[in-house]
Amino acid sequence: MAGFNKTLAADENLSYFRRGSLQEIEQITWDDATWILTSSFIIFTMQSGFGLLESGAVHGKNEVNIMVKNAVDVIFGGITFWMVGFGLAFGDGPWANPFCGIGYFLVDSDESKMGWTFAWFTFQMSFATTSTTIVSGAMAERTKLLSYIVFSTFNTFIYCFPTHWLWSPVGFLQQLGAIDFAGSGVVHLVGGTTGLVATLMLKPRIGRYEPDYKNDMANPTNALLGLFMLWWGWLGFNCGSTFGISGGKWKLAARSAVVTVNGSAGGGAVGIFLSYIFRQRKLDIGDLVNSVLGALVSVTAICGLARPWEGLIIGMLGGGISVLLPKALDKMKIDDPVGVVSVHGVCGVWGLLSVGLFVDQDNIQNLTYGRKGAFRGGGFYLLGVQTLAAVVIIVWSAVTSFLLLKVLLRVTEEEELLGADYVEHGIGRKELVITPVRHFSTASRRTTSDQEYVVRRRSAFGLSRPIEVAAIEGEVFSCIGIEKDIAETQSLDQSCSKKETVSKAPLQRHFRIRPMVSDDDIYNSSDVTNNETARETSHIM
Repeated sequence: MAGFNKTLAADENLSYFRRGSLQEIEQITWDDATWILTSSFIIFTMQSGFGLLESGAVHGKNEVNIMVKNAVDVIFGGITFWMVGFGLAFGDGPWANPFCGIGYFLVDSDESKMGWTFAWFTFQMSFATTSTTIVSGAMAERTKLLSYIVFSTFNTFIYCFPTHWLWSPVGFLQQLGAIDFAGSGVVHLVGGTTGLVATLMLKPRIGRYEPDYKNDMANPTNALLGLFMLWWGWLGFNCGSTFGISGGKWKLAARSAVVTVNGSAGGGAVGIFLSYIFRQRKLDIGDLVNSVLGALVSVTAICGLARPWEGLIIGMLGGGISVLLPKALDKMKIDDPVGVVSVHGVCGVWGLLSVGLFVDQDNIQNLTYGRKGAFRGGGFYLLGVQTLAAVVIIVWSAVTSFLLLKVLLRVTEEEELLGADYVEHGIGRKELVITPVRHFSTASRRTTSDQEYVVRRRSAFGLSRPIEVAAIEGEVFSCIGIEKDIAETQSLDQSCSKKETVSKAPLQRHFRIRPMVSDDDIYNSSDVTNNETARETSHIM
């Protein structure tokens, strides 16, 4: 530890305390601890922001499930970070090394160190759970909840090692002089890379790249509200990364605020401009949201060390990346429902590289250790180190997440069409959908006199087995918004509400209760009542 301080020629009050050991942390004042805890509480509100944004961006049948997964990140991710994650990231025991920390497992402290230890832990846990939450967006609408719980529990191990490398005094990237002020690499690049691996392994949502697929937001208002909550949380994220306000740290916190706001404004302006170009003079809500978030990710690594105009430029480039890259991913049929790969992954890389280009020598807290970026006449050493940091984080996150996500289970086709809110939580879709059989029988093109039908039905243990029931035609019911000439039956649930009676001579018909596989298996009622061969219509929920 002494050798580290000597090598970096840091002043005697080395104060980038988030990177320091508990011995250095003890130099923090109670004012610093108050700042740290307040910032931590603000950062925790980002969980709500991510939840609202993601639930607003996906289809309505999955919005509750997305919010639940954001809660899971804090519950299970928080437990494992307390047990082992914090120690692997910041442990400074005798066995600590450049690869990982050792010590402070099952975090606790005596009264003499309690304030600093717990403040430090709370702040770092808010970062760890944020990194996990990022991945939930890439997995949206097609991941089993239990599988996600397993991922959330063990994602701590993916996160804590890069944290040690960049933010611990003995981490090997830290010793090389790499800089990540508030987590473009440690938090966002780790989450973005893991999200890319997850979406590649899960493959696209059903019908995602069919010409008639409707990828509409369930609730754009919630998505925008989530953006505002994340924007607010990001100020705590970046400004709190000074880890206090004593000495010169309050100056860096103030500069972080200005650079963060400037960068996000620049990114949002570019996003609006590009949206008008590519969306025929319409402002797409997704473009607006992602351009602001991409800009915020981009300035996170340099926010306390950049000039306001530099933050504006870095944010503008990040906003452009966030709007343009998803179009390229869609061309490659990489289904990223909320833009995790572009916003957090690629913009995380850009954030790290921007330090190697724009950063000037820090004379307030010596956070750059006397080095400058390439645009400041400092040569290419720092840019090279930042590039190395990005490559190492990507490789580590990709390999470890692939191994972890091998246990990830995708929902079945039936469950994906029903929606996770109903399948996982019993919320919403308690009505039945009646549709002709296509995937279970070759009889799907029979005449209506013997046409088989399918009813989506849910039981405690999954979709029900086939059951034969009798039905009498003559009344119109509404099933998930689809009017269908079907019968009042002795066995079907009364989940389909009766719309009106169309008095006809009742006909006898048999229905088969089975899970429906595709939303394409929906037919117009006119095809049934006119005794014609049924035809398909498209319906995306």
